[in-house]
Amino acid sequence: MSARFALIKGGAMNWRATFLLACWMPWAAQALASEPNNHKDPVPSVMWDFYHKQLLGQAAFVFDDRVKLLAPPFAEDARQVPLEIDARAFGGEVVRIVAWAELNPLPRIVDFQPGERVLPWLSIRIRIEQATPLRAAVLTRDGLWHVGSALIDAAGGGCTAPSVVRTQPGWEEHLGEVLGGRYPRGDSSRLRLQVAHPMDNGLVSGIPEFFLNHAELQGADGQRLASLELYPAVSENPNLGFDIQGPGPTRLVLQDNSGNQFEAAVP
Repeated sequence: MSARFALIKGGAMNWRATFLLACWMPWAAQALASEPNNHKDPVPSVMWDFYHKQLLGQAAFVFDDRVKLLAPPFAEDARQVPLEIDARAFGGEVVRIVAWAELNPLPRIVDFQPGERVLPWLSIRIRIEQATPLRAAVLTRDGLWHVGSALIDAAGGGCTAPSVVRTQPGWEEHLGEVLGGRYPRGDSSRLRLQVAHPMDNGLVSGIPEFFLNHAELQGADGQRLASLELYPAVSENPNLGFDIQGPGPTRLVLQDNSGNQFEAAVP
């Protein structure tokens, strides 16, 4: 009798375990699905390990599809490729955003540090020399890098093509001029700005590097709202877009690698 009772008791325990496992599995699958995909490079590249060491210092990272890179699948004009980097899914946790094109001869694009009033979203135009993976690494306050990826195809030559700006008569007289404006978007506003500058990257024979290397958004009181380090992969006559929370005028302050400084007020 005791042996039979033990068998029935064991069967009941197995039934309870099976029931609990059946309840737990859908929840676990849903939890795993909501976690960033950090196990596999979404656009496999032989250069990832190099840039992980070179640009991120081999710091802890995850491949994370919450970091959105929006770019055309094919660069029709490899000298002017629109790129949007969207890390708004992380809210105010973003400290820094670093972007690069892995197979460009000059890969680095931008190092963007948004302040409290600037959302972690950036629009920019870049040069592409050939088909390449694009990366944006987002550093959050916990010290972890979240890496978003995209793959873009191109006919090539965007980095080594001669400047169009330099063919325009009197371009020097307009150097540093800023065009654009502010566009309301609910509780925030979007700044769309274009800066007149050839952004020479030094890859065209006889023309040395001459590019904007620093930009800063400031509030009415001169307080820094965001800062950017720019690199020669940025297109000539750079186009920049930002999302800013709250009202008030804004000022864009720029500097190039020759020490020229430019300022523009955005009402």
